[in-house]
Amino acid sequence: MAKEKERETEKEKKMFIGVAWNCAAELKFLITALLFVCSLVTVLQFLPSRFSLSASDLRDCVSNVPTAIAAITNSTAAIAAISNFTTAQAHALPPPLSLSPPPTPSPPPPPSHQRDLVLDGGIIKRAFNPYGTAAYNFILMSAYRGGLNTFAVMGLASKPLHVFGNPSYQCQWIPHQGAAQQRPITTTGYKILTDWGYGHVYTVVVVNCTFPFPVGHDSSGGKLVLHASTNGGGDRDLNVTDSVEALNEAPGSLNPSHYTSPPKYDYLYCGSCLYGNLSPQRIREWLAYHVKLFGRRSHFVIHDAGGVHPEVMEVLKPWMERGYVTVHDIREQERFDGYYHNQFLIVNDCLHRYRFDAKWMFFFDVDEYIFVPPKSTIKSVTDSLLDYTQFTIEQMTMSGKLCLSDDLGRTFRKWGFEKLVYRDVQKVMRRDRKYAVQPRSVFATGVHMSQNTEGNTTHNTEGRIMYFHYHGTIAQRREPCRQLVNAPTITVDGNPYVLDTTLRDVAGTVKRFELKMIGPTLQRTRQ
Repeated sequence: MAKEKERETEKEKKMFIGVAWNCAAELKFLITALLFVCSLVTVLQFLPSRFSLSASDLRDCVSNVPTAIAAITNSTAAIAAISNFTTAQAHALPPPLSLSPPPTPSPPPPPSHQRDLVLDGGIIKRAFNPYGTAAYNFILMSAYRGGLNTFAVMGLASKPLHVFGNPSYQCQWIPHQGAAQQRPITTTGYKILTDWGYGHVYTVVVVNCTFPFPVGHDSSGGKLVLHASTNGGGDRDLNVTDSVEALNEAPGSLNPSHYTSPPKYDYLYCGSCLYGNLSPQRIREWLAYHVKLFGRRSHFVIHDAGGVHPEVMEVLKPWMERGYVTVHDIREQERFDGYYHNQFLIVNDCLHRYRFDAKWMFFFDVDEYIFVPPKSTIKSVTDSLLDYTQFTIEQMTMSGKLCLSDDLGRTFRKWGFEKLVYRDVQKVMRRDRKYAVQPRSVFATGVHMSQNTEGNTTHNTEGRIMYFHYHGTIAQRREPCRQLVNAPTITVDGNPYVLDTTLRDVAGTVKRFELKMIGPTLQRTRQ
């Protein structure tokens, strides 16, 4: 009996050892998991206080261990089953999938929170903890070549940084592989603030990058990188430098003759930002008038800041199809708080984008009409001013509501500049002027004139060229005539006006020109 009991006991031991041996992998994993949890609990005691891990988190972690064990057991069983496949079956399996890339590393921890300290002598040293960013260091809009060794970069930057700090710019040209010149070259960027202090949160910056010798001139391509440094502006303990890839020039894309060839256009219009609920009829009149004035070798660049709604686009389309108009959608710039829909930024982009495409570039608004006397042409006037890089244009301020009583009952049939015929003659110190430039000699520009030109500027253009300004009429979607007058002079709200039919007299010619150029497609355009 005793021997039988010993045999049974020995049999049970062997059974336990066999079971334990068969489950060795699972037991090893379980023991390893328990050791890891215990180690984790020990390590947590030494972590800083800002790192927290609750008991519920640990319970969740431990509760997932059996699930992980079950998954590994299933994987082990699946591997064992696969190993029983025949060699032919194994060759029939598809190749294993490639592993996914490692996860993106987590961002660095926030800076430690500074606390007030009591120093020797009882002095309390106060702490200041910065959070966030008030404005971007630099917002890139565009960059263009100005020749074989010079570039212009247009963008917005924090206005307080430029008013109260001293930020700087470095320009770097990095050749593409295979270029004759392999080493990058760096030069100091010359910044031009063009908005005369009108900026809001952001101001407009034009950075001129001129290298001591041509770069990328062999058409091998390269990158222009702008390094924008704050130099302690905003935080004297920091000098933040942001590297901006301003221009990437593909190999073979450079055409050196572009900078020396005669321009494509005689006259190019760089428009201000169009916004609001604009009148399609006023846009129609303005465009037909100026296409006729500037002629076939002219082009008009329209900037849509929200004002080119579907009805306005219908007016622009016939002229776009004939190659006279290009529309730029610039609505995205509304994100950034600059002066007047970032107007200074837009006109500088237009200047440098089309700098080598036009002989003369004009800057004025769509409620303003350029006029030259009947015995002159726009060509004769500009030819007489070729010795000047820039000339300004005298303003004639027109009423936006006074019309002739002779047009009673017919005002809706007449165009705006045809029926608004009273000119403001009140004496003032000065009126705003608009201007034209020979763009190849201009480095940056403004709204009413450029202050960054190579060459002379003249304001002595009275009698040779002027512009009639119908302020506010472009944004009215109704009949502009509010008061009909039958007198050569009248005073309204203290302002004296005189009858001036200068543009009224050419309205018929403009209408016939439009009909000849694009047909009757816009005859039913609404106010």
